[in-house]
Amino acid sequence: MFPFDVFTTYTAACLLLVVSPGPDNILAIARGISQGRLAACISASASGVGILFHVFAATAGLTLLIQTSAIAFYIVKLIGASYLIWLGVKVILNRNLITIEPIEEKSLKTIFATGFFSAALNPKPGIFVLAFVPQFIDPSLGNVSIQMMVYGAWFALLTSIGFGFMGVFSTQLKKVLFNKPKVLQGLNISAGLTFVSSGLAVALMKQR
Repeated sequence: MFPFDVFTTYTAACLLLVVSPGPDNILAIARGISQGRLAACISASASGVGILFHVFAATAGLTLLIQTSAIAFYIVKLIGASYLIWLGVKVILNRNLITIEPIEEKSLKTIFATGFFSAALNPKPGIFVLAFVPQFIDPSLGNVSIQMMVYGAWFALLTSIGFGFMGVFSTQLKKVLFNKPKVLQGLNISAGLTFVSSGLAVALMKQR
């Protein structure tokens, strides 16, 4: 059902997507710098679960509904864009997403929720899953839904692992950033702008 050469090609494509800069891997990196490895891994896992949400939705046909229904599309787009922009503005104003100073630590539940909603409320991954994963599915090899779930779950797992590694290794940046407040401010502003720009990109998405 899953030819080795196809699965290998799919894995390589997924890894390229995982390492591409975006709000979710930046979130994991920020958690790693600010709160340590466990927080980074929780954030990364949350992103993977968010991807799984889109995989389930795509398999169930919800993403197809969003693509074909103008009302559903704009509702989801508005919610996702608003959430990302809100996160970005909050980061820019507070500038404490990335910090090495002692602050009140976020609970693991809050970290997970933020990571999950950042991925799950963004309609771009859902539309991507629906457009990308089916290219590797062969109906002659078995149940299409099972193939969709397996390929999607593999993408979610790679996302969690990749973001986790980024977040864990980012903890080493604390030494580099020590006593460099301007650099930290710049990183926070850049992270905030990434969230805002991602939100604006979602807001400007057109239904296909």
